[in-house]
Formats: sequence, structure tokens, C-alpha cells
Amino acid sequence: MHGWRGKILRVDLTRSEVREESLDLQTAKDYIGGRGFGIRHLLRELDPTCDPLGPENILVMAAGPLTGTAAPTGARYMVTTKSPLTGAVTCSNSGGRFPAELKRAGFDMIILQGRASEPLYLWVDQGRAELRAAKHLWGRTTHETDAALREETHAEARTTCIGPAGERLVRFAAIMNDKDRAAGRSGVGAVMGSKKLKAVVVRGTGEVPLYDRKAFRELVEKLNKKFRDSLKGGQHPLRLHGTAVTVMATQNYGVLPTRNFQQGTFEGWEGIHGETLTRKFLVRPKACFSCPISCGRVTKVDDPAFKGEGEGPEYETVYALGSDCGVDNLAAVTKANYLCNELGLDTITMGATIACAMELAERGYLPEADVGRRLRFGDARALVELTRMTGLREGFGDLLAEGSLRLASRYGHPELAMVAKGQEFAGYDPRGEQGMGLAYATSPVGASHMRGDPAYIELLGVPMLIDPLSWQDKGKLVKDWQDVFAIIDSAGLCVFFTVRNLVTPTRDIRPQGIMELLNAATGAGYDLDELVRAGERIFNAERLFLVRAGFNRKDDTLPPRMLKEPMPDGPGKGMVCHLEEMLNEYYPVRGWTPEGVPTPEKLRELGLA
Repeated sequence: MHGWRGKILRVDLTRSEVREESLDLQTAKDYIGGRGFGIRHLLRELDPTCDPLGPENILVMAAGPLTGTAAPTGARYMVTTKSPLTGAVTCSNSGGRFPAELKRAGFDMIILQGRASEPLYLWVDQGRAELRAAKHLWGRTTHETDAALREETHAEARTTCIGPAGERLVRFAAIMNDKDRAAGRSGVGAVMGSKKLKAVVVRGTGEVPLYDRKAFRELVEKLNKKFRDSLKGGQHPLRLHGTAVTVMATQNYGVLPTRNFQQGTFEGWEGIHGETLTRKFLVRPKACFSCPISCGRVTKVDDPAFKGEGEGPEYETVYALGSDCGVDNLAAVTKANYLCNELGLDTITMGATIACAMELAERGYLPEADVGRRLRFGDARALVELTRMTGLREGFGDLLAEGSLRLASRYGHPELAMVAKGQEFAGYDPRGEQGMGLAYATSPVGASHMRGDPAYIELLGVPMLIDPLSWQDKGKLVKDWQDVFAIIDSAGLCVFFTVRNLVTPTRDIRPQGIMELLNAATGAGYDLDELVRAGERIFNAERLFLVRAGFNRKDDTLPPRMLKEPMPDGPGKGMVCHLEEMLNEYYPVRGWTPEGVPTPEKLRELGLA
């Protein structure tokens, strides 16, 4: 095989057995890799009604055919499992160096099943794999675990692991690779913790075989030249200021979530802006494997109250721990971000859950005695302390560890949880960005901007700018973007480069550049329609899993605040999200019934019948 390594590593933790399986070429072509491989195995091997934290759940770590190659941003892998936060499928994405190392070690994916009786870690060295005892690592932070495992195995090995949050089954625990890169959303770290698997450590020196090395090299050189030329001798904004530079755009459009989405503008936005992060705390930019952008932030905070160093924060973290909590103290936001990385927590759900608690407290629904302190929006010290307590499930942190919907429901006000399918929103208010509202509601993993991100076309003008306040014709637009993002996630690429350089600059984006790279790497011979259909197949496979798990149209919804409470400020003042109108367009475009179920004809067309 080319691009793909052709091997699957299956790990039965109950029996402490590791074995290799072969990857079928037709399956590889139909599902591409990464996210596609994950959902295919979940559909074939998992009862969608199972307990996400039970031994019957499986967890798939899968790279794409472009992961580990010289393709720009060919650094991603996906973690797919059933989510303990939502009960739905989840596919959480991360970059760094670990995914490329997995491919260099000779594997396209690792399938983890069962549950160990004692903590273990998986050591994969040049294609050879074994399970080792990890009791001595249980309780350690992700940074401590990374250092200890590279000392035990090989200095150049790459790790992905859980911290105390995953061990304690926090429902939004992350899996952290290369210390500070996160497969963050939906509680994938809790699933890994439930299996008593502390880490996966990989070392590989092999090269990913390419079908047409010359054509692939020429494509990569052409793309890198185009990228350099576009900078006109300057630096990319994401290299200069990281993703937190997005704060200015969301503030200007009035969609920067503030105080648990009560507002769309934040008076303290400049305090948490990317330029402020650069000026105050940036040590240097950092790139993932084969990335020309370097959006990562290596940072250091000297403020004695919030002292620390590490990576981040990114935009979604700055929104969730910053404006959503009414906190404009960037030192505190950055410190809470460090704690999330070290404890293994999703920063989005962490911040959004604290924001929900703050509103519950301010409205008198959450007693001060339950929290152990007075809790109000803007409390920077509470932000940091509650983050630490959540990762360790200490005190009130034990309730925060369940996520905002369970917290708000406990106190009788589930409507104050800003979630879709139980997962907290990303950093865009759907009243001021209508397409994002539809994307949140129909995302297979619950609210997510990374399973099809209309912010590019509604806010950033990539590849063109359309009216974010209009809900007409958003059904097809969101469908097209969701399908292309399924391709991106499956190929092993990062959206930051891909959306600007590897798709057609049209409203209904087409994966032209991705197809060219895939064909040169794999020899699969995709045509454009075939590749688009593969993305649609992956998205519909995820929907099929949801249907079998009991989800339907009633779950494709948003909180009452988004649907009934008009936006109080900003350009979208007076707007609500017109979700029902968009769903009525979206379902027919998808080939689904009015209840959101893929029709038999659509399933046959995609080979899913």
C-alpha cells in the first residue's frame, strides 16, 4: 500500500493481548483514514447503546494517509469512541508529532478494547508492540507522564496520555499528546481512563511510502511556494498572534460569547486578544509536524498569582475561560489553560461549565455553600481554582466534572447550559452567525465548530464572505462544509492550511487540492465526485450511529436562549437563531427524513445499507 501503512494494531486490554490486522485497500479508499476509519469500526463492532465508560466501548486512534508525509500540515490523527459526555459518537482531533510517529512506526490505527485490571501503557517501537505496567504513573500529570515514559522507553519516542482528569473519569477529560496537544472534546480521556490505559508511547523511523514520489514532491513544493508568496514577505497572522487573534473578529461581529452567552460582545476583549498574548506572554511560536504556519504558542506567565509556563491558550480556550466567564485577566486564563493541559481537560467544556455555574450562582439557583465560595462572573482566582478542583474531582469540582448540562439540570435549570446534544458550544454565538447554529445542532459529536466550520465563510471571508445573519440557503452550505471537513479529518490534515489552500474558492467548496495530494500519495485514483462522496459517507455513517443510539430531530436543537432570547448587543442585536427554517432545508439536501434519519435510498447510494 501507499500512503496507508496497511496495518492495524488491535489491543485487548482485558486479556492483555496485542495483535496486528491488515487494512483492506477498498475500505481504505472508501473511508480515507482518520475519522473515517474510526466510525467504520464503531459501526461494525460497537453497540451504539452501550455504556461509554464500560469495557464494551472501543476507542480508535487513527491517522490519515497524508499524516506523516510532507503534505503541508500532514500532522493530524483522530480519536473516535462513544462519548461519556453526550452519549453520541465523538471524533476528537489532534496534531503535534505523535500522529506522524504512529505512521512512521508502521500503523494506520490502534483499536483499544476491553478494560485492564491494573493501569497499563502501550509501547510501540518500530512496529513491535507490548503492554507494560503503569501503576507507577497513575496519578501523575500529563507532563510528568510524558517525561517518565520517554525516560523508560526512548528519548525520541512520542507519547499520548491522560492526566488525573481521565483517571477520575471527568466527562470531558482530554487525551494529551506531545505534552500540550489535545484530542480534547467529548471525554475521550475518560474512556481511556475507564480502560485503565494511561498512555500510548510510539517510536518509528520508517517513511510513509508514496505512490508517485515525484508528483507528490512537486505538489508539495507548489503549495509551499503559493503559501510563502501569499505572505508577501511578512508572517502569517496565526504565526504572529496564534488563533487568539480571532477575538477581534468575533468581537466586531458581535458573536464573542460573554457571560455564558448572555451577550455577544465583551468590554474586556482587548485584555484577552491574541496581540495581548504575544506582547505579554509569548516565548516563541511552535509548529506541528510538517506545518508551515506555526500557530502554536509557547508561553510563560511571571505573575506570582498565576505563575506557570507551557503552551497556549488558543482562541477557543480564551473564549471559554475568558469572555464566557467574564474574565479579562489573561494571566489567569493562561494559568487555567496550563492546568487543563497538565490535568488533561477540554478547555472549552471546562470554561463553559464554570460560566454556567457563575450564572446559576448569580441568579440564586446555586447556593454559595455548595461551591464553597462566592461565585460571580469575572472572578479570575475562582476560574483557576475551580479548574484545578475539576481535574481532581475535589469538592464542587466533582459536580463541574459532569459538564454544564448535568450541572444545570441538578439545580433545576438545564436551559442555562449552552450545549447541543450535551456538548458545550465553541466560541461563536449562533444568533449572530446563523450557519454556525445549524452546524452546532447537526454536528454528530454535539456542538462543535471543527466538524464543519462555517465561521470561515460567515466571519473570515474564506473563500468569500456571506451574510452571517441570513439563514436562507444555509442548509446546503453547512452540508457541503461538513462533508469536506470529514475528508480533511480523515486525510490527516489541519483545517487552517487546507481551507485556504486545498479546496476550491467557491461557496460549495470542493476538495480539489486534497484529491491531488491523496492520489499522488496513495494511487487510489479518486475523482472529485468520488472523494466528495467519501466525505458524505463518513458523515452519514456517524449519523447512522446516532440514530441507532436513539438520537433524532428532537436532539438537533439549541438552548432556548439561542432560539427565543434576542441578541442584546452587537450587529446581530434583536436576532435569534432560525434553526427550524434551516433544518427544513438541511434534511432534504442531506437525503434524510423530516425526523433526521438517512433514507434507505441515501444509505444504498453511499454503500451503508
